Amino acid sequence: MFSHPKKTDVLKLTTLLAAVGMFGFAASPAAAADDCIARGDLDPIYCDMDGDLVADAPPADQLVDPDTLVFAYTPVEDPAVYADIWEPFLEHLEKVTGKDVHFFAVQSNSAEVEAMRSGRLHVAGFSTGPTPFAVNLAGAVPFALMGGDDGRFGYTLQLYTRVDSGINTPADLKGKRVAHTSPTSNSGNLAPRALLPGQGIVPEQDYEVVYSGSHDQSILGVVAGDYDAAPVASEVVERMAQRDLYDPKEVKIIYESKPFPTTSFNYAYNLKPELIEKIKEAFFTFDMKGTALGEEFKGVSKFLPVTYQEDWAVIREIQAANGVKYTPDNLK
Repeated sequence: MFSHPKKTDVLKLTTLLAAVGMFGFAASPAAAADDCIARGDLDPIYCDMDGDLVADAPPADQLVDPDTLVFAYTPVEDPAVYADIWEPFLEHLEKVTGKDVHFFAVQSNSAEVEAMRSGRLHVAGFSTGPTPFAVNLAGAVPFALMGGDDGRFGYTLQLYTRVDSGINTPADLKGKRVAHTSPTSNSGNLAPRALLPGQGIVPEQDYEVVYSGSHDQSILGVVAGDYDAAPVASEVVERMAQRDLYDPKEVKIIYESKPFPTTSFNYAYNLKPELIEKIKEAFFTFDMKGTALGEEFKGVSKFLPVTYQEDWAVIREIQAANGVKYTPDNLK
């Protein structure tokens, strides 16, 4: 049966991660792909002989078919909020796969990535920027994201400031204090570094960068006057407004990018093919309309199929422009 992520579950997962070395990336799959001649950016324990940029399935004797599927959602926002929101989908996942499903609230991107790398996490939502780290360090295989009936998906980088700040364009941020979220965040750090120079402002060179830790902390810091501005993900800010966590009338947008892909949903590369097909079936047959999930994520109604090679190309380009290397030390 689907289990709710009680506070003790979070504590148990944190203890488990620490016990197996997850926070330090000490654990690794059973065997390295020593005879692999093509892996691209993948960690040496994986191989990519078919050139699709994700880890190939291991030999048949290394495939896994767990009795219980462990699911986690990106820790960008307070994960406890999503316990009830995800319940209808995870019950559907149970019915389709015939597996027990446990939802665990992870506390950081690195903990989530290493949980999948170590085989303790089987299905997971990784936010946009950390997705390439999950692919290359943990054998995550992106296959779905949330979208609308028309097949559209995505979010934008929005640059916010207070309405009374006197700041009207990105160029006005010279000499200011601007909150970025975390080093690996796409819209909260990497995309601003790649895109804002074209708007007449260079992060760190023209303004002070302060890492807030999350998108919600960035926007709340702007509202409180702790930061002069902040680049954030549009979808996060929209959900915060829906929950009345801040007053949209107190802030304004001074720049908005073109759309990026949203949170990717991934399965672990070493699951049995039959189980992978059931997981995909559960995602692609779930109707969000009328559920808590659909209410939380406005503007989306279902899960849409994606590939890492095609749909994350723009993100890899932004990360390459920032000199990002997919190593544990760079995953924060």
